[in-house]
Amino acid sequence: MDPELEQQLKRVLTSIEKLLPRSVPPVEWSSVDAAVWRRHAMSGHLEGVDGGAVMELEDLLGIDRQKEVVVENTRQFLAGYPANNILLWGTRGTGKSSLVRAILNTYARQGLRLVQVDKNDLVNLPDIVDEIRSEPYRFIIFADDVSFETGESSYKMLKSALDGSVYAPPENALIYVTSNRRHLLPEYESDNRGAMLVNNEIHHGESVEEKISLSGRFGLWVGFHPFTQDQYVDVTRQWTEKVAKLNGFAFEWTKEIAKEAIDWSHAKGDRSGRIAWQFANQWVGRAMLRSS
Repeated sequence: MDPELEQQLKRVLTSIEKLLPRSVPPVEWSSVDAAVWRRHAMSGHLEGVDGGAVMELEDLLGIDRQKEVVVENTRQFLAGYPANNILLWGTRGTGKSSLVRAILNTYARQGLRLVQVDKNDLVNLPDIVDEIRSEPYRFIIFADDVSFETGESSYKMLKSALDGSVYAPPENALIYVTSNRRHLLPEYESDNRGAMLVNNEIHHGESVEEKISLSGRFGLWVGFHPFTQDQYVDVTRQWTEKVAKLNGFAFEWTKEIAKEAIDWSHAKGDRSGRIAWQFANQWVGRAMLRSS
C-alpha cells in the first residue's frame, strides 16, 4: 500500500474511533446508589458515581412542610403505590437539591436509586429509561436547576415524558426536577397582553398557557421560599456546629457569631441554606487557623 494513503487511512480511522462510544460496563446498582448520564458524540451511557457529601433529612431546617410532601411521595413510590413526578421550585440555595440528595441517602437501603441528568441531556430520556426499566430498584430521574427557552428539544422531550407518552418513564421511575422558576420558562410582562376577560373570568393568552403547560404536568409542586432572619440564624448555627464537629473543633455559639452570620448574609445579599453553609465553612476554618 502506498505509504501516504496508509497514513491517511490511519488518520481517518483515528478520527472515527474518537466519535464512537467507549465500551463501558453496566452500572452495578447493588454497589452504587447514584449514576449520571454521560453524553457522547453519538449516544451516551450511565456511569455510577459516589453520592458525595452525606446529607441527612434532619440537617435541612426551615423546610419541614416541603420535606413532608417529598418524603411521603417517595415512600409511596418505594412501596409500589401511586406517586407523582415532582417540581421543586423557588429561591436559590433553600434546599431543593439537598432535599433530593438527603432522600436518596435515607432510602437507598430500601432500594431507592438516583439517575442525575443534565438539562441538555433530557433528550436522551428514552435511552436512559431503557437502561433502568428492568432493574429491581426504584429510580428517581433527577434534573437539577432546570430552565428552558420555549421550543428547546429537551423541553419537548420532558413535556412528552411527563404527559405519559411513549417516552414516559417505566413503573419503577419518577422524575424530580428543581428550578428557580415555577414554570421552568422565563416570564415577561408582554406575556400578559394576550389575556382576555370572558364572563368575568381571566383566560390566559397562548404564551402563558404554553408556559403553564409544562409545569402543570408535574403531579406535585413544592415551593421553597426565602428564609426569615431567625430561620437563617438557626440554620447557620446548625451548619456551623456540624462543620466544627466534623473537624474535631469545639466552640460555643454566641450572639457575636450570630451577628457575623447576619453580616455575612447582608454582604451576600441572600439568606439561604447555601449561604449558611458557606459561612459555617468560613467561620470554622478561620477559627481553627487562629487556634492552631
